[in-house]
Amino acid sequence: MRRATRRPVRRPVEIWPFGPTVRYGRQVAEALRTETVGGVVMLLAAVAALVWANVSHDSYEALRAASFGPGALNLDLELYRWAQHGLLAIFFFVAGVEVKEEFVHGELANLRKAALPVIAAIAGMIVPALVYLAVSRGAPDAGSGWAIPTATDIAFALAVLAVTASAMPAALRAFLLTCAVVDDLGAITVIAVFFSHDLNLLALLAGALIIALYGLLQARRVRGLWIYLPLALAAWYAVEISGVHPTVAGVALGLMTRVHAAPGETGSPAERADHRIRPLSAGLAVPVFALLSAGVPLDLAGLGDAAGDRVVLGVVAGLVAGKFLGVFGGAWLAVRLGLARLAAELSWRDMAAVSTLAGIGFTVSLLIGDLAYGDDPGRANAVTVGVLTASLVASVLAAVLLRVRVREHSARRMMVDTGA
Repeated sequence: MRRATRRPVRRPVEIWPFGPTVRYGRQVAEALRTETVGGVVMLLAAVAALVWANVSHDSYEALRAASFGPGALNLDLELYRWAQHGLLAIFFFVAGVEVKEEFVHGELANLRKAALPVIAAIAGMIVPALVYLAVSRGAPDAGSGWAIPTATDIAFALAVLAVTASAMPAALRAFLLTCAVVDDLGAITVIAVFFSHDLNLLALLAGALIIALYGLLQARRVRGLWIYLPLALAAWYAVEISGVHPTVAGVALGLMTRVHAAPGETGSPAERADHRIRPLSAGLAVPVFALLSAGVPLDLAGLGDAAGDRVVLGVVAGLVAGKFLGVFGGAWLAVRLGLARLAAELSWRDMAAVSTLAGIGFTVSLLIGDLAYGDDPGRANAVTVGVLTASLVASVLAAVLLRVRVREHSARRMMVDTGA
């Protein structure tokens, strides 16, 4: 009997660039959903900005100053302003979704569990501001920058934790994530309250009504990107022209997004939005903002001026020392007063390591620094140097402490396994 020959399976021919582009695009998007890759992309963008600004400062500044947009809508903005006002609204939308998820499904849903990171986060905003004010006291216009060291960059901090201490107990990541989420909520509140100017109350009311309509449609389980995208753009525009920083619209829309899946849905709108928009935030919004904000000249004269500027010293001290004292001290005090409990698998040395990690300010600190000193380019550049320096110092210190804790946890587990 003749054996039937097996025909080769004919694969559909992919016409470049569409087939490979879609496949690789999905792989890139999946990678950008991880904390490590997003943090690395942001770091590379910041390094590229520093190199570009010091190799060809004129071309870098020309890029930042290039303006476009419909002037009739008062949107003829510089490229840097588009990154700050537009792209960062995407970043804060993702942050708003994270806050909502934490309040409904995460650590913040349980008051007992939420007490530790919430108190630590609040203290981690107050203490750095006080440290900053103490160090910068007497410097010209120092009071404008008090909020710069109050913020933790959630993406960068989680990336450092993932790279250096992935073997640490999951409770440590949960603490850092929840603390950073509360920190983000506090940062956007500070931006809305202290950095809003020349308010247009009618536009602000229009923005609030549009955001409320978005929330109502979410609650009614109305589906369709063609509905929500125009509403989001309209809300952003209304807040933009109201005098309130438009990132507030981003976080408000995130908070209004539904986190419960309706019958027949494979996931909640919040899950779908996070899945689709996080790669855009991590791969475009934050890196472009970092590229356009981190480029400062690093000549000896500029570095000397920054090192002698008490505002810059206040930023560095606030982020490196103030964040550690606030987060660790707030957590310790909460446990000491019986308001919270430390997870059984964690020790105070673990908390010390992760509290150091909270000193990474970066994205939000750079944003607040520009809002505070945008009218003074020299001071703004010096503050950027301070934020970058503090974030680098906090990253290195935290990485060292976390690696030590990883080895200690591994040694303890080995002793338990061997019965020693």
